[in-house]
Order: sequence, then C-alpha cells, then structure tokens
Amino acid sequence: VQLQASGGGLVQAGDSLRLTCKVSGGTFNRYAVGWFRRAPGKEREFVSGISRSGNDKNYPDSVKGRFTISRDNDKKTAYLQMNGLKPEDTAVYYCATKSTLLTVPAITDPNLYDYWGQGTQVTVSS
Repeated sequence: VQLQASGGGLVQAGDSLRLTCKVSGGTFNRYAVGWFRRAPGKEREFVSGISRSGNDKNYPDSVKGRFTISRDNDKKTAYLQMNGLKPEDTAVYYCATKSTLLTVPAITDPNLYDYWGQGTQVTVSS
C-alpha cells in the first residue's frame, strides 16, 4: 500500500488549501484514513480522521470548524479541506491508513495506523 499526499503550499493567513491523499494498492474502502501534522520542534499532532464508512469524522478543537475531511472510494482518495488557515497550521501534513471493520469509528491514535504517506508542506504566513 502506498500513499501520496499532495496539495500543500505557501499561503497567507485566512486562505484555503485542499490536501489530497491518493492511495494505491490494497482495498481503499476497507481503510480508515487519518491526517496528522508535525511542526518544527513539535510532536506529531492528530488533525482529522474519517472512518472506513465515511460516516464518522473526528477533529481536534484546534481545527474544528475550519478543516473538513472527506473521501472518494471510487478514486481511492481522501481529502483535507483547510479553510481559514492560521500561521500555527504551518507544518508537514501526513496521511495514514488502517484496515478496519466497517463499524469502527474514526481513529485518532497515530500508533494504530499501518501505512503513511511522505508528507506535504503547508506554510501559512501572517
């Protein structure tokens, strides 16, 4: 299973970006998907998760109301729409997947994910 994250860039505060996580190999509709980020000098942080079914989504308070996770099983792709970006959102963003049962909710623990993408840099200037 390979994951390719893309869509990062340099934007100004208040702008929007949409990150894409393209998954190849495996069976995408069996995977929960998560987005994480790591800023310089900081630990990895959970940003968003979506269940295998797409019915459950989870966000930390730091991005709730600004970020939206979604998935397109036909395209084997997950997305992270980021609106109202702030300088503190600056980080390398990673997507990850884990094969789960259909009833499992979105997963927030990075240690539970099996596969990771290479990361895409998001830089927000003030």
